[in-house]
Amino acid sequence: MPKAGGFLWNQKMMIQITCRGYATAQFMQPEPAKYAHAPNLEAKTFMQPEQNYYTHHPGRFVYIKDEESGELFSAPFEPVRASLDQFAFSVGKSDIKWRVQHIGVLVQMSLSLPIDDVVELWTIKVTNVSDRPRRISVYPYFPIGYMSWMNQSAEYREDLGGVVASSITPYQKAADYYKNKSLKDKTYFLCETLPDAWETMQQAFEGDGGLHGPSAIQEPNLKGGDARYETPTAAVQYRCEMEAHDQCEHRFLFGPALDDSEIRAVRAKYLSKEGFARAEREYAAYIERGRGCLQMASPDKDLDNFVNNWLPRQVYYHGDVNRLTTDPQTRNYLQDNMGMSFVKPEVARQSIITALAQQEVSGAMPDGILLTEGAELKYINQVPHTDHCVWLPIALEIYLAETGDYDLLQLELRGSHDTYTVFERFSRAMDWLLSPSSRDHRGLSYIAQGDWCDPMNMVGPMGKGVSGWLTVATGYGLKLWAAVCAQQGKPELAAHYLAGAEAVNSAANTYLWDGDWFARGITDADTTFGIKSDPEGRIWLNPQAWSILSGAASRTQLTKILEAVDNHLSTPYGVTMFAPPYSGMREDVGRVTQKFPGSGENGSVYNHAAIFYIYSLYSVGESERAWKLLRQMLPGPSEEDYIQRGQLPVYIPNYYRGAWKEYPRTAGRSSQLFNTGTVSWAYRCFVECICGLKGEPEGLGFRPQLPSEWSGLRVRRMFRGATFEVVVRKSEEVDETKALYEGRELPGARFTGIEQGKTYKVEVLLPYSFL
Repeated sequence: MPKAGGFLWNQKMMIQITCRGYATAQFMQPEPAKYAHAPNLEAKTFMQPEQNYYTHHPGRFVYIKDEESGELFSAPFEPVRASLDQFAFSVGKSDIKWRVQHIGVLVQMSLSLPIDDVVELWTIKVTNVSDRPRRISVYPYFPIGYMSWMNQSAEYREDLGGVVASSITPYQKAADYYKNKSLKDKTYFLCETLPDAWETMQQAFEGDGGLHGPSAIQEPNLKGGDARYETPTAAVQYRCEMEAHDQCEHRFLFGPALDDSEIRAVRAKYLSKEGFARAEREYAAYIERGRGCLQMASPDKDLDNFVNNWLPRQVYYHGDVNRLTTDPQTRNYLQDNMGMSFVKPEVARQSIITALAQQEVSGAMPDGILLTEGAELKYINQVPHTDHCVWLPIALEIYLAETGDYDLLQLELRGSHDTYTVFERFSRAMDWLLSPSSRDHRGLSYIAQGDWCDPMNMVGPMGKGVSGWLTVATGYGLKLWAAVCAQQGKPELAAHYLAGAEAVNSAANTYLWDGDWFARGITDADTTFGIKSDPEGRIWLNPQAWSILSGAASRTQLTKILEAVDNHLSTPYGVTMFAPPYSGMREDVGRVTQKFPGSGENGSVYNHAAIFYIYSLYSVGESERAWKLLRQMLPGPSEEDYIQRGQLPVYIPNYYRGAWKEYPRTAGRSSQLFNTGTVSWAYRCFVECICGLKGEPEGLGFRPQLPSEWSGLRVRRMFRGATFEVVVRKSEEVDETKALYEGRELPGARFTGIEQGKTYKVEVLLPYSFL
């Protein structure tokens, strides 16, 4: 599993690092930037799926040389790639560690972050595990890479205690000079202990030996060179005379800075044993604040570990930093933060307010949400999409269910153009979805240059093409909002939006039902696609999932849809987004068809689409189908599955490779990308569906949907300031779900009158038919 890795973050930075030591790190200033670069000029782009690593890819490495024999190896594994005697890679929630042993030398590496600064904290411990004295040289090697074609250099600074590389971000416009003055254009590698030697120029360090055997390491000492408009690096040397079982420990800081004073400050703050220990305690506490609202004990212990630890951590990451961008797509922003309703509800609340404050005069939502002063809509947010309003009631439903904070709806919210209450802004968004601006003469939703599927960009650029998915998703959104209207004592509004939902569902059935499933859309040229006659892209998952959620699919249609999805989209690694994948460009669908078959949105097991389907299955009681697909979302538990996916079970990636029939060798391979809207929905499925503990206006409902092979479940659920300790078990004595508190049955399997700070012990009995 050479690409297996983990990630750490704080609100200013993120680092993803592999078991072999390759790393991708970025920080905000306020736009994303890097402090460790490739050896050539890099394009500015978002994180890439299935990131390809190469010998000179940025990383964090340590060379170890036996001065007596000349033997050389590196930790964690790259760049020397020696056959190690022992290797262990451990991803923790608040740190990442390696343990590597070779030629009688043990190397332990540990990475952690502080909570509020952009700096990596590295501890490297070297132990002579042999029974004889050793002479060993230790060379931490942190490549800095090609910083700037305009100005770059590096030198060892004794006054700062480490390597400092400097650059100037290239620019052309005079105005950009003033904008760039505040950029952190220096990269530092600071050493707690003064090294014996160093090198700061990449070519001098590597020489003709290459990174597997750098020329500089073949000499007794590094030469202490500088880099003057040459590619910088940070390599230092410690010559260690070690008795048997002796060990030495070194601490280092790696990160960006504006100037020398910032470097001095970060050194004084962190670079000591006490500073590291304090930062590690604070960071562990910071990560623990995202522990979520659920602890479960099921027969599947691997699943318990993921749900109790890793899934809420990934949910927390998304809502905490918004994927480290200043202009998240509106759909991403709302879905990433809806998961925070389970973790930090106040963050979810603020995200709804922030998004609504940027609502357009028409009631439409923008393509992206601006989070910082001076931020601009970039990249995909400059392409018109039509689905953003539909995510509002979805995010709100979860927030209200968790908090009961209906006062939010009466909050008066001033935007850039007007002032309305939150309730009025939601109604305006739903009205826009029903307006002629959003729907054609048939009542189908326009797609413009994309809906949820960004690369479906050529279905409707002329303003005529429609989205089958968005049509039924609109129906679902309207149903959710109608329920809020009813709860708020507005029956006429509720009836209006329910009528709108019925209208869009009717339109979908009239124009998009293909006999066994719903079509994906209709192009500008009035060609329906995602239908039986299509040789590629024949059946798409999203219209089926959302037709179930919206109620567009009747019971008879549901039976056909389930069979079609089972037959056409199922794989050992989950359910694919559509099938068969496209093998070449289809000009009336768009660039999704140009992606490699089975990758990205072109027929992969795209987990965001899969979780929509899973949630829809739970919504109609198809819990066995839902459970199978939900468990497939997590790598393992077999070794064969781990190896095929190539990923540790510490996050859900945005996709696994599809094209299982066409390319079985690569099917199931993880994208290794942890940015995905999947996780909020996945956590919801565990909390509200499997455990069945869903918030309601008056309290907490108990309606678990356990897998048939489970005999029961124990859950600890935090809800509205109280703690619920729940035991779920099957019973021959009941024919419907019953919840008992202090021996008394709770009416409607619902707990009301919840008091903050209290702990309630509840027993839930399920009939055998539920399992």
